[in-house]
Amino acid sequence: MSIVDNYNKIKNTIPENITLVAVSKTKPIEDIQELYDAGVRDFGENKIQEMCEKHEALPKDIRWHMIGHVQSNKVKYMAEFVHLVHGVHKLSLLKEINKRAEQENRVQNVLLQVKIAEEDSKYGMQLHEAREILESEKYETYKNVKVVGLMGMATFTDDTEQIREEFKALNQLFLNLKKDYPQLKTLSMGMSGDYEIAIKEGSTLVRVGSKIFGERNYH
Repeated sequence: MSIVDNYNKIKNTIPENITLVAVSKTKPIEDIQELYDAGVRDFGENKIQEMCEKHEALPKDIRWHMIGHVQSNKVKYMAEFVHLVHGVHKLSLLKEINKRAEQENRVQNVLLQVKIAEEDSKYGMQLHEAREILESEKYETYKNVKVVGLMGMATFTDDTEQIREEFKALNQLFLNLKKDYPQLKTLSMGMSGDYEIAIKEGSTLVRVGSKIFGERNYH
């Protein structure tokens, strides 16, 4: 099956209101172009430099999702074009994104990354910190960055019940916050291995890579 077939197979099995982001990290420009030609516009990258190179080479109406860990000193490189930053895990990063977006005269949409997994290797703030950021006076002053939702990654495990509980906890927080912050529209959770569970637990956006493109090309 081609990567377009793979994409369509997933797209056809998920509800229409779910955004499917094709995670193209480590994949060549030709693969992205192939999906683009088939109508796909949402692509995810986890390294800013790689995303910038691809942005330069590909059509400008692609919606680039920065799904990896973001370092403050690299925000400036993507500030002009990135569609959505998924991994904002602290207030100081929000401040930097706001500053760079202001320089580009645009408002940058971001998701707060909440740690729901057990692994220490996963980034993210604690559940209660998301509300603290939204309520903070500092965030109030940031006019060029807008928190539009939450993102989280489940523990890498075969225990589907544990994965379900982690997604459930994040969705509960999302629903609670939404009551006070109706601008929260996106709940980004679920990847190739667990996106079906994530959708059942309330995800509005899934990030799928290997099930579309095949295994990663790590060098």
